[in-house]
Amino acid sequence: MNADNGRFPAKQHNPAATLTVDQVAENLSAFAIDRADIKSLLGTVPEGHPIDMNRLEYELAILKILSVGWGLAFFMPATDINKTPLTQTFWEQIREIANNVSTLTETTTGTRVDYFGILKERLDTFVQQMKEKQTKGADPTGVMGPVFANACGVPDDPMAILAGTKMFALTLAAVKEYLAAVKIENITIH
Repeated sequence: MNADNGRFPAKQHNPAATLTVDQVAENLSAFAIDRADIKSLLGTVPEGHPIDMNRLEYELAILKILSVGWGLAFFMPATDINKTPLTQTFWEQIREIANNVSTLTETTTGTRVDYFGILKERLDTFVQQMKEKQTKGADPTGVMGPVFANACGVPDDPMAILAGTKMFALTLAAVKEYLAAVKIENITIH
């Protein structure tokens, strides 16, 4: 599982090309919902392991989306004029995707699920737990694994801890690599 696994469509463009904020946000949101690396992580769970694989997959998908958002916050300098519009556009696209998921769920099950609300709720939980459990200077990936396992309902399961840690670390690394490789057209403020 690496960041070059074809998951960022912009890498197919000329590397010297400049992308708009919308194009970068679209690439990041497409990456955030891509399931190839999730399936890869699920494949590492030993057969017969008692973890609920559906729940693990569901939580990995949520963690990946949130990790892309964190990557934008962590790796784009506060002084970059594209940071706020890119972050806002990314989350607007995720909201649209989440609304589509909610509508599909309601259509197929008859029950309305607010998937974007679930994302926000999970983000709040992760942020709160990381604030409480992270010591000064500690690597947040070391905190994320156990917090993720708890979200999966198996707080002491080493496979869940490892899966959460890997998803968080690999997603952040991929976002960092992508942001370093792409040139974003500066927005014009009138």
